[in-house]
Amino acid sequence: MTRQTWTAAISALLFVVLAAVIALVPVPYITWAPGATYDLLGKVDDSDAISITGVPVYPTSGQLRMTTISVTAPDSNLTLPEVLISYFMPDRVVLPRVAVYRPGTSANDVNREESVLMTQSQTSAVVAALRANNIAVTELPMVYSVQNAGAAAGILQPGDLISAVDGTPVATPNDVVKAVKDRHVGQKVLFSIIRDRMPLQRSVTTTASTTTPDTPAVGIDINIGYSYDPKVTFAVDPNVGGSSAGLMFSLAIYDRLTPGELVAGQVVAGTGSMSASGTVGPIGGVAEKLAAASRDKATVFLLPRQNCVDVTAVPPGIRLVPVTDLKGAVTALQMLSDPTQAANVAGCS
Repeated sequence: MTRQTWTAAISALLFVVLAAVIALVPVPYITWAPGATYDLLGKVDDSDAISITGVPVYPTSGQLRMTTISVTAPDSNLTLPEVLISYFMPDRVVLPRVAVYRPGTSANDVNREESVLMTQSQTSAVVAALRANNIAVTELPMVYSVQNAGAAAGILQPGDLISAVDGTPVATPNDVVKAVKDRHVGQKVLFSIIRDRMPLQRSVTTTASTTTPDTPAVGIDINIGYSYDPKVTFAVDPNVGGSSAGLMFSLAIYDRLTPGELVAGQVVAGTGSMSASGTVGPIGGVAEKLAAASRDKATVFLLPRQNCVDVTAVPPGIRLVPVTDLKGAVTALQMLSDPTQAANVAGCS
């Protein structure tokens, strides 16, 4: 074998090795693409997407579709060829991994955070819809988390609503904090709570705060929670996380609680977070969700007004309707179902 032949063979081998490395070594990027949509007025695996009991509900028609993004899983990696292919695909976005997943965060941490956001989104959406229908909602301090080594571990649980401390009614998280701090280290504190709609009492013996030893603590974080009579359950895919379905959750619940048909046979899709007070907040991935809505035959797409600047192209046959709150979204859908008013519904400008 000549020297030139050896050189060519070694060069070819090095090329193959380099190509294999490029094809197999992961790169720090992820992709966003249009995900599934779910009709919240329909069924998921033979169960109502949203079930409401304890109050009268009314028939609906049409579809209210929450939209999702298909994103590279936190425990998955892309290779350079996959990134390059995705970059040139329509309706797909390539992003630096750190723009979506914090460095050092495990897949379990990400999934847990997304699940918490979804639960909070559903709670806020329910409260906003109930309030819009003048159904009573009571705000109470709620146990948000319990420290594993804290005094309340195994006694109080996340989601417990606190109605009183040592028999004194409490209305805000600060009321609970003050009541505990007014005790002594080692003193028992009686919490009156509501857990799974059942009133209970639980006693916790305070321990010394890790930061100020003279201050009593029970090892819980507190937020605002809500108490109401109707029971609302969701059958949405548990693998779907985040807070961007809040607007569509609220609209679906509102439609079921209100006589008449809000959607009136249309296929309406949308996205946007929802606060308990009814305010719609901006989200990410509008372009991908818009593409998913178009794929699933939606003719109306609701989005937070703040996200209008993120829309660079609108698929044929879809009408964009920006909203800022639940009341405005309801009004827009009512106008769209009336041929004499439909033209007056404002779009993104």
